[in-house]
Amino acid sequence: FIWGSSFILIKEASHVLTPSQVAALRLFCAGLVLLPVTIRQLKNIPRNKIIFVLLSGLVGNFIPAILFPLAETKIDSSLAGFLNSLTPIFVIITGILFFKSAFQQSKIAGILIGFTGMVVLFLANGLPDLQHISYSSLVLIAAFLYSLNINMVGKYLGQTSSVAIAAVSFSSLIPLSLIVLWYTGFFNLSFTSTPVLKSVAAGCTLGVMATAIGSIIFYMLLKRAGALFSSMVTYGMPFVALFWGILAGEHITVLQVVGLAIILAGVYLSSLKRS
Repeated sequence: FIWGSSFILIKEASHVLTPSQVAALRLFCAGLVLLPVTIRQLKNIPRNKIIFVLLSGLVGNFIPAILFPLAETKIDSSLAGFLNSLTPIFVIITGILFFKSAFQQSKIAGILIGFTGMVVLFLANGLPDLQHISYSSLVLIAAFLYSLNINMVGKYLGQTSSVAIAAVSFSSLIPLSLIVLWYTGFFNLSFTSTPVLKSVAAGCTLGVMATAIGSIIFYMLLKRAGALFSSMVTYGMPFVALFWGILAGEHITVLQVVGLAIILAGVYLSSLKRS
């Protein structure tokens, strides 16, 4: 629910802020709210694991946080959310290529079935504006980086506290985020302007909820369910989009319901344990 709402928040924040400002504000707020936790948790991370925690912040958060708002300056948030659903497939590819992971055929089949449901759901909403389709590659890069981060955390940080991983990785990005905000003129904005306040509020909410709290919950899931299954959280995002659509009074079609049912079937198949 948290991550499924993030694309709308990115779009709202981007009304006034530049993509780099959205990313920097998001990560600054996440790091700031987790800073007290970092002070307590830093001693609990083994020295040989610190490098992976810092890489997690850079690869799994900082770079994708810039790529998504940059992509959404030209493509719809719905298209960005759909392309982000490729993350589980990238998890399989990067896991095999770089982390020597072995996946059960039933889980891979579940991933593909879930993705089929995503395609059905995507087509049920109508084709998006493809005029700036090249910007979709930025979302694909972000999804690829997400998959690297998921596999890295699953393999090298399995015994490290989920709260510690999130807190230290985000807090380490505070200086870099401040530099970006200062360099891009964020502090020169008119903070008495309503549009500016709305965009800043969306960026801060994005940082605290979708980045800080959402990441802690995700890392907990990652340790309990593994890299491949936890990455299927991206297939839950259409349910959130559907929820917001119902609240907005949008019409729900039969094809949308079919797509959601296929997604659930894929998730169920991937969750089955080998007998």
